[in-house]
Amino acid sequence: MKQTRYLVPGDYMADPSAHVFNGRIYIYPSHDWESGVPENDNGDHFNMKDYHVFSLDDVEQGVVADHGVVLRTEDIPWAGRQLWDCDVAYRNGKYYMYFPLKDRNDIFRIGVAISDRPEGPFIPQENPMKGSYSMDPCVWPDENGEFYLYFGGLWGGQLQRYRNNKALECAELPEGDTPALCPKVARLRKDMLEFAEEPRDVVILDENGKPLTAGDTGRRFFEASWIHKYKGKYYFSYSTGDTHLICYATGDNPYGPFTYRGVILTPVVGWTSHHSIVEFKGKWYLFHHDSVPSGGKTWLRSMKVVELEYNEDGTIKTIQGTA
Repeated sequence: MKQTRYLVPGDYMADPSAHVFNGRIYIYPSHDWESGVPENDNGDHFNMKDYHVFSLDDVEQGVVADHGVVLRTEDIPWAGRQLWDCDVAYRNGKYYMYFPLKDRNDIFRIGVAISDRPEGPFIPQENPMKGSYSMDPCVWPDENGEFYLYFGGLWGGQLQRYRNNKALECAELPEGDTPALCPKVARLRKDMLEFAEEPRDVVILDENGKPLTAGDTGRRFFEASWIHKYKGKYYFSYSTGDTHLICYATGDNPYGPFTYRGVILTPVVGWTSHHSIVEFKGKWYLFHHDSVPSGGKTWLRSMKVVELEYNEDGTIKTIQGTA
């Protein structure tokens, strides 16, 4: 069994987005703290307010640098509250951070902040991305030179408040045999600051080619989009939320559809599962979090990393979350 290790034992960091820039792994997590807000299904207790950046040269040796606070809610002109999971991409000499934040009307939008260096600091744009909503952005630099932004999350992530990229008068969360709500994807403009197209559904299919249903809570999407590529296939991975799994599906292009393949990570200690997957020095790694160091407090999570392995047929070997 591969060894799982904690990365920042002295602080509570969660939702790690890991990338290789300039031959080093950079990790962009959210930052948990004791907000004093009562725990609820909307996630109000996750009242994060800043981002740090961490880097490492060798996974076995762990984090070598905490680059400090690189963006705060006070820095963002349109800020309300809750600076949740972010992601970062590099293009044309600049690093672009995509972050979800509630505006002053308590609606999640996605903002962009820019830096000349992967370790920041990041300078936010004056306004959120036009037409953006929900949370958990993940950006994919495709081999065709285009960049794609994935996003979406249920419950506190507010995805149930929208259909066809339009706000509903009342939120509608599908149930039973109704098709599950889909995460979203949109190609980015060349300047990386806005969508180049209307966001599309990322459809996840079952083994019979049918879209997963809302009642299939052990497989349907809830939050935490991530995408990587292995042996010519696109792997879309995500959290099932209230069933506490990290699952994955595979497809032939960035838009999907993606066919469900299995479980990457079984439940961890703590309510949420949120992850990233990256290749580094010939090995693949799963970055995630749990709440063991805080004694099981779901709002105080700690980053972890473990080696990820594939079977010969391209399926991913399941990792035990409490190992």
